[in-house]
Amino acid sequence: MRSTGIRRTLLALGVGALALTACGSDGDDAADGKTRITVNCMPPKSAKVDRQFFEEETAAFEKKNPDIDVVPHDAFPCQDPKTFDAKLAGGQMEDVFYTYFTDARHVVDIGQAADLTPYVEELKSYDTVQRQLRDIYTVDGKIYGIPRTGYSMGLIYNRELFEKAGLDPDAPPATWDEVRTAAKRIAALGDGVVGYADYSAQNQGGWHFTAELYSRGGDVVSADGKKATVDTPEGRAVLRTLHDMRWKDESMGSKQLLVINDAQQMMGSGKLGMYLAAPDNIPILVKEKGAEYKDIAIAPMPGGKATLVGGDGYMFSKKATPEQIRAGLKWLDHMFLTPGDGFLGDYARAKKQDAPVGLPEPRLFTGAADARDQQVKKANANVPVENYQAFLDGNQKLEMKIEPPHAQQLYSVLDGVVSAVLTKEDADVDQLLKDASGKIDGILSRS
Repeated sequence: MRSTGIRRTLLALGVGALALTACGSDGDDAADGKTRITVNCMPPKSAKVDRQFFEEETAAFEKKNPDIDVVPHDAFPCQDPKTFDAKLAGGQMEDVFYTYFTDARHVVDIGQAADLTPYVEELKSYDTVQRQLRDIYTVDGKIYGIPRTGYSMGLIYNRELFEKAGLDPDAPPATWDEVRTAAKRIAALGDGVVGYADYSAQNQGGWHFTAELYSRGGDVVSADGKKATVDTPEGRAVLRTLHDMRWKDESMGSKQLLVINDAQQMMGSGKLGMYLAAPDNIPILVKEKGAEYKDIAIAPMPGGKATLVGGDGYMFSKKATPEQIRAGLKWLDHMFLTPGDGFLGDYARAKKQDAPVGLPEPRLFTGAADARDQQVKKANANVPVENYQAFLDGNQKLEMKIEPPHAQQLYSVLDGVVSAVLTKEDADVDQLLKDASGKIDGILSRS
C-alpha cells in the first residue's frame, strides 16, 4: 500500500511521481562497443528539477564509466500494476527495472528475474544496506534485486495538542493502552478536536489493520501463505481497541470511513492528535494541509513488536547479459546507494531546492554508511530533526514486515471488518474475524 497515497515519491528529494515506459532493452552493446543498459523510473519532464538531477547524475556516472551507456526511460508512473505482468511476460521490461518490495517473489516465481548472486559482490555498497531490506529481494538463498528506498509506519502526532492536553510531547505513547489514554485526553479538549483517527475505506482500513496487527505481534496470513491468521487474540485486540476508542471513549470522532486525505486534512488544521503514517506524510501536512514543522512529530509504532514496511528497489531482466548486470549494479551504486551523494543522497543540493531534509527516512543503510548518511543529512537539515528522534531510536528495535501476499484483495476484505467496528456499536468482533478468515482463505486457495 502506498504510504501517502502517492507512495511513488523519491523521499530524500521530495520528488513527485516517477516513471516507467514499456520499452525493452536497446541491446547490450552500443555501436561504439560500450555496454548499453536501459533503466526506468526516470523523473518525467514535468518534474523539471528532479529530471535535471537525474540526468546530471547519469552523465556523471557515464563520465566515470566511459565503457557504459545508460539509456533512461520515463513515463508515469514508475510501475503500473495493471500492465506490469504483461510487460514482464512480453519481454518489454528494461534491463534494470523498478519494483515494489511486494513484487520481488512474484517476479522470481514467474521466471522473469536475473539471478544477481554471482555479481552482487561487485556492488560496493551491498553489505551496507540493512539486512532486513536485502532479505526482501533474496528468494531461496539467491539474490534477485537491490533495495533503493524504504519506509516504515509510525505514529504521527501533534505536539501542540499534546501540550494542551497535559501530555509530554517528548514522551509519545509506546503502547496501545497509552495511545488510548492520550486520545481521550486530547479529545477532551473539545472544539472538534479528535484524539486518534484511523482509515476504514478504499482498502486503507485493511492496510492499517495489518499494520496494527503486526505491531502486536500478529500476522495476516500464515508463514506458508496458505491460511488466514487474523482470527487470533492479536486480531481481536486490534478491533476491540478501535471499538472502545470509538464508542466508549468517544476519542475518534463521529465521522468515519476515513481515508488518508481525511486524516491529513484534520492533522494539518490542528484538529487531530494522532494517526498512523510514514514520515513522508510530514512535508505533505506542512506544504499542502497547513501544518507547521515544529508541531508535527513522529514516534515508532505502538506495541513494540513490528512495523509494516514498504519501499522499492531494482531487479534485472532475465535477458540481461553479465556485462549489463555488472553495469547496472555500478549505476545503482552511484545513483542511490552512496551515502550523502548521488541522486537520492545529495542533501546539500536538495536543501538548495527547498526540499525537506532531515526526515527520519528513508533509513537504508547500517553501520558506518548509516552514520555517514545521517551526518550529512543532519548537517543540511531544514526541518526539526529532534521531533523525529523517538521514531529513529524506537524503529531500530522493531521487526520489519512487508505487506502480505495479495495485499489489496486482503485489504478489501479487512476494510469491511474495520468499517463495521467503527460504524456499528454492536459489531460482533469474533464473527467479523471469523467471516474475514474464510474470505481470505478463499483468496489464498485460488493463488
